[in-house]
Amino acid sequence: MRAETRRTERRGPVRRRQIPTLSEPEEFLHALESVSRGVRDPVAKLRFIRTSLSRYQTLDRAVRAVPFASLRRLLYRWLSLEGLHHLLDDTSSLGASPLRVKFATRVSLAFGRAAVVGLGLILGVSAGVAAYRYMRPPAAPLMAAPRRVAATAPVLAAVVDPVSSLVEPTSAASVTSAGVAPAAIWLVEKGPQWELYSNGLRIDTGLTVKGTPRAFRVFDGEGTLDPRVYTAPVGLLFHTSESDVWPLEAAYNENLRGTSQGLLRYVQKNRLYHYVIDRFGRVFRVVAEESKANHAGNSVWANAGRVYLSLNHAFLGVSFETRWEGGKALPITQAQLAAGRNLSDYLRHRYQIAPEMCVTHGLTSVNPKKHLIGHHMDWARGFPFALFGLPDQYQRPAPSVALFGFDYDDDFLKVLDQPWPGVKAAEAELAREAARSRRDVEDVRHERQTAYDRWIEKQQSPDDTDRTTAPAATGGVSGSTANQPAGGRSAANQPAGGRSAVPAAGRAAASTSRPEGLQ
Repeated sequence: MRAETRRTERRGPVRRRQIPTLSEPEEFLHALESVSRGVRDPVAKLRFIRTSLSRYQTLDRAVRAVPFASLRRLLYRWLSLEGLHHLLDDTSSLGASPLRVKFATRVSLAFGRAAVVGLGLILGVSAGVAAYRYMRPPAAPLMAAPRRVAATAPVLAAVVDPVSSLVEPTSAASVTSAGVAPAAIWLVEKGPQWELYSNGLRIDTGLTVKGTPRAFRVFDGEGTLDPRVYTAPVGLLFHTSESDVWPLEAAYNENLRGTSQGLLRYVQKNRLYHYVIDRFGRVFRVVAEESKANHAGNSVWANAGRVYLSLNHAFLGVSFETRWEGGKALPITQAQLAAGRNLSDYLRHRYQIAPEMCVTHGLTSVNPKKHLIGHHMDWARGFPFALFGLPDQYQRPAPSVALFGFDYDDDFLKVLDQPWPGVKAAEAELAREAARSRRDVEDVRHERQTAYDRWIEKQQSPDDTDRTTAPAATGGVSGSTANQPAGGRSAANQPAGGRSAVPAAGRAAASTSRPEGLQ
């Protein structure tokens, strides 16, 4: 027992036997033998072996310099196949009988030649690219945005000018007006989920859903309701989404993408807008153009002797992903500005929409129960009409005040220090009417507010029972102001320093409202 223990201790740990690797001559011989098996003629096989051995002595030094054994074996096999090629060429040139070679060997010969040609092409292209890069003059680095010079940057006004509160005006005007504009706008190309138009507009159509078919009727200036039912849109209504807005910086890229996708899902689920323009300037068609979207709610607009009430059906809704914040903050990006101009040009061209029929939600939204303007106030100040090639609708007398005597309250003045100029112009018209009829202004207001109630009742279809609000989204984006009571004011319309009552993780699509019958 002790002797066995001593023998075990002397042996020590068991060593594993290493697997021997082939030396360079053995690698060559192994490849030579593998190729020679494909030659059936013994005389030809002997000749092939002799030729290969003589070529091996010439090329062996170059092959042995390759550090990888697997690559050396491939080279040796290729050299052996090339030797067989020489043998075949010599046989055909001497007029001897064709060399009998197995089919598998012939396939290897063909693949070997093809590999050589392919490798030569790759090396040639690589060398050409390298030479081009070396000889090409150095180019200036591509900047994501032009560097701003502090000495020439204009100072944004605090409140007054509606255009001055827009995006950086240094290059916005040139972006939308410079260059050659197409004589018409047409569809250039269309894919499964996108459309490209001649003015550069690209529309993502992957999220498009259909809704209630558009159908609306129109009043004349005397209150007569046209019996005809219209199905083509007659106007554009611009909104802000009132959703979460992250800084437009690379560090927040995932947050920017995530909030945009959440907003789009919410808008699609509740069919809120026809179009959404995200902060990168991407245009998404969410509700089909031939369908109604729940974007305008109780609203009033008029043009050329025709009066439109509750604009969900009559107007296309275009929403910019941003927070309005009273019109004092930076509302949209330059990418959104350029995309919004292209989109509005396309829609106006397609449906022959008059410039006077392109307006913002804040200028049209009303509270019908209290007869107040500004129920929703997105873009009640600050929309860049001039940069969109549109007349300044802030200067135009407000139809809701001039035609129907609507007023505003203290909550309205908490958001806007004073009404936009069109409200003052409309109030002046009411004052002139009161002076002509020798009545008090409030009596004139009450008379016209009563007329509005009659018009709305006349517009309602007996068969129309769809008076539901858009449901709040769960687990994603939520908090539409469509769910505010008629007498309330949306969270987005709080004073500029206030915060929305909607949780930050789910705030979106605030500027929407319920449909009001056949609109």
